Amino acid sequence: MSKRIITMIVLICTATTLLWTVGLIITIQDQFFYEASSIKRPKPTTSNIQKNNELSIVALGDSLTRGTGDETGKGYVGYVVDELKKRTNQHIQFTNLAIKGQRSAQLISQLKQKEVQRQLKEADIILMTIGGNDLFRGGEALRDLSTTQLEKEKEKFVQQLRTIFQLVRTVNNDAPVFYIALYNPFNDLDNGKETSAVVRSWNYAASEVAADYKSIICVPTYDLFELQVNDYLYTDKFHPNKEGYKRIGERVASLITLTKGEK
Repeated sequence: MSKRIITMIVLICTATTLLWTVGLIITIQDQFFYEASSIKRPKPTTSNIQKNNELSIVALGDSLTRGTGDETGKGYVGYVVDELKKRTNQHIQFTNLAIKGQRSAQLISQLKQKEVQRQLKEADIILMTIGGNDLFRGGEALRDLSTTQLEKEKEKFVQQLRTIFQLVRTVNNDAPVFYIALYNPFNDLDNGKETSAVVRSWNYAASEVAADYKSIICVPTYDLFELQVNDYLYTDKFHPNKEGYKRIGERVASLITLTKGEK
């Protein structure tokens, strides 16, 4: 074989080897050294971002939750929100569904409404007052403190309160519910001792119902108005004034524990 042919074969083999080596390098770079930025990651949806950055509070009940008697219009729920704003960077979404003069039977009807259930389902915290109108009935109870009648009213209220808690838990099984118990606005009257005993009895019954349900807390308020009651009442001598609501709000807020995701 001539020297010229041998030289051509060597050149061809060398070129082939070189091309194979270059191809291998390119393949390795494509498979193992691509830029991470070329991967498209899914972006979180706007609704998820808003939910993660929002604390939803829904309030239910009667005129106490509406804040009747507070000249600032805040009511206890306003003071609860103020306290929570000091402890969280989240936006607080507050919805007040309370109705003045509402009794427990009317709240049951309200809780069956689709829009109310939708609001409750999204709630992180639920606040509630109910029972004052069932007990005092616009002052009628002061004229008739017969034990038999009041016991019948209490039994009826307890059954309805249980239904209320069941309806709330059916819609939202996780959000803590803060049920604000009753105070006695009439403890400075002649029959104050009797009315105080009735209020304590109703509060005890309500706390026993609350104890049967997950994360339903019965918040006592009786002691907040026990001394110098008129200092904390509005001019109607029934609803709290600004200072009375502030006391209730501070107590409720002190019982609310925010999880890490809510801070």
